Amino acid sequence: MDKYLGKRLDRRYEIHELLGVGGMAMVYKAYDQINKTMVAIKILKDEFLANEDFIRRFKNESEAISVLSHNNIVKVNNVSFGDRIQYIVMEYIKGTTLKEYIQQKKRITWKEASNFVVQILKALEHAHKRGVIHRDIKPQNIMILPEGTIKVTDFGIARFTGQKSRTMTEKTIGSVHYISPEQARGEIADTKADIYSVGVMLYEMTAGKLPFEADTAVSVALMQVQDEPKPPRQICSTIPVGLEEITLKAMKKYKEQRYSSAEEMLGDIELVLNNPETILNYNYSSENNVVDNASTKYIDHLGNFAKSNLNKTKDYGDDYVVSDNKYDSTYKKKRDWMRIMSIVGIVAVVFSLGFATYAIVSHFSSVSAKDVEVPNFIGRKISEIKDDKKYKFNFETESVYDSERPEGVIIDQDPRPGSKKIKEDAKITLKVNGPAKQIKIPNVKGLSEEVAKSKLREAGLLCEVLTIEDSNSAEGLVAKTDPKEGSFADEKSVVKIFISKGASSKKIRVQNVVGLDRESAINRLVESGLKVSEKILTQNSDKPKDTVISISPSAGTEVSEGAAVQLTVSLGFAAEPPKKEKFLEIEVDLPKGVNKEVTISVYVDGVVDEENTKKVRPGYSDFYKFQVKGKAGKKIINVDLNESPYRVYEIDFDSNQVKKINSYDFSINPSHRNH
Repeated sequence: MDKYLGKRLDRRYEIHELLGVGGMAMVYKAYDQINKTMVAIKILKDEFLANEDFIRRFKNESEAISVLSHNNIVKVNNVSFGDRIQYIVMEYIKGTTLKEYIQQKKRITWKEASNFVVQILKALEHAHKRGVIHRDIKPQNIMILPEGTIKVTDFGIARFTGQKSRTMTEKTIGSVHYISPEQARGEIADTKADIYSVGVMLYEMTAGKLPFEADTAVSVALMQVQDEPKPPRQICSTIPVGLEEITLKAMKKYKEQRYSSAEEMLGDIELVLNNPETILNYNYSSENNVVDNASTKYIDHLGNFAKSNLNKTKDYGDDYVVSDNKYDSTYKKKRDWMRIMSIVGIVAVVFSLGFATYAIVSHFSSVSAKDVEVPNFIGRKISEIKDDKKYKFNFETESVYDSERPEGVIIDQDPRPGSKKIKEDAKITLKVNGPAKQIKIPNVKGLSEEVAKSKLREAGLLCEVLTIEDSNSAEGLVAKTDPKEGSFADEKSVVKIFISKGASSKKIRVQNVVGLDRESAINRLVESGLKVSEKILTQNSDKPKDTVISISPSAGTEVSEGAAVQLTVSLGFAAEPPKKEKFLEIEVDLPKGVNKEVTISVYVDGVVDEENTKKVRPGYSDFYKFQVKGKAGKKIINVDLNESPYRVYEIDFDSNQVKKINSYDFSINPSHRNH
């Protein structure tokens, strides 16, 4: 039986099901009690809690992805690194991996493959500009959502620009079909290693096979270093010449010949998408090649594979040395080994000095400030926190936006409440709900549907696709947007993009259906030769529910036969009286035989209720009563005694009922507490 299924982490995340098991972690589907959404939680396996390397990789993933915020990168909502459990909370993605999609389709059309790569490159452009290199780009780490959105996942071996890491882990070896030549040689990987991997994926999608395949992983690694891929148009002649050029440029052996950035490669792909006849004329003559005069190349840490798989190879200890000629490279290996040991020695000295400085500073700062628990600021107004003189913390604020929460309310904090002891003057970062960000609508007129959708999503906008007949636009391209390009809209608001179906000779005048009920309006418009948009908008009004209150295009407008009309219908909420706030009382039975004072802590949907948190002496009374206010719906009330779970209640403001749903034993002895 899985020990996490059915449990709740940090009084917030209800574990529902196991989604998958990886080498170092398990991924669960869970319900976030506070945000009322499904999430995915990656939990480090118990056997690795004492393994510093696995903990470092696990933390590195959360650190790398926490600095990123992009529609095409999986979002991290929360992290927790405790002694008994370490986990990362991410957005829940319901989709399939690109690898599964390739295996299912065998070969992907060049247009669809290009649209996938456009989104992957935008994600990498965002990461690279923030100093994060993925280093493990492959189809297994790309998720495709049902609507076609791409999500880049698994930053487990990512590193920040400037970090020097040559180690070729088992995880990297498993990705040997997609690693760059410099990674196979054990060199430091930069952003161009990610571009090489994207080139391999583009090759695999369009050609229907990998560029390099062999019986063993080490043989594939050698091919990445030494062999040139077969041009993909020799396998599939329908691939545009320009796209083949892009693929081969991204896969150049020497990174100096590849694209300088994800943004540059993205620009070329969009050129080919807009005009498949584009020819880029990327040719590399021998005089422009980067020449490697070294007689020996190294592929570090491939010792897990049988040495018999290597041809022309000399064995010098733990590394394989691939010789280009018969020259004995023992002297070169010794010289390189001495350089490495010198660098290691210098790094060790610098680290020791840095650690000593840190220890001295930490010692003196600990004398000046005492340790305190991290308070819970979530749900409170930022103005109250800053005016409260009892806090000595150094507050830093970050503005975020959540349409469902009031402006000025704290949505999240770092460190998390009660997560650890900190100095009373330590820094606490508060994420405060601010006004909606205004986004300038980009110009997508004349672009294909997928490119237009990707461009709008990149800008932080949602989109709805409608089709129209338009004599001024080519079929399949964007004719216009609503609101218009250049105007401003709230972040995450919906922009309609109208895809041209070409011109129509027959014109129809839109009938006035405002004031009719929804079904009657739809029937009348359809009978006249028009269509109705599948998504019908709603709006509060004093009209009866489902009454049409506006249409677009407006009544009397002449449109092409078969054009879509957008309906907006009334929710009728304005006619309903507002619900009054009410109070429901909870009566908590107190433990028998306890004569010492205890602290009762009350949590409403995971947020502390300070007004009802008291100190009581159970011997003086059998019950503790308090009230919870609300208007509608249900709330979960947790009652703790001396920070230990004691009672759990569900209150329903619609039925005015209070129900006890869980109960725990209480002992005054701290060693018997159930945490």
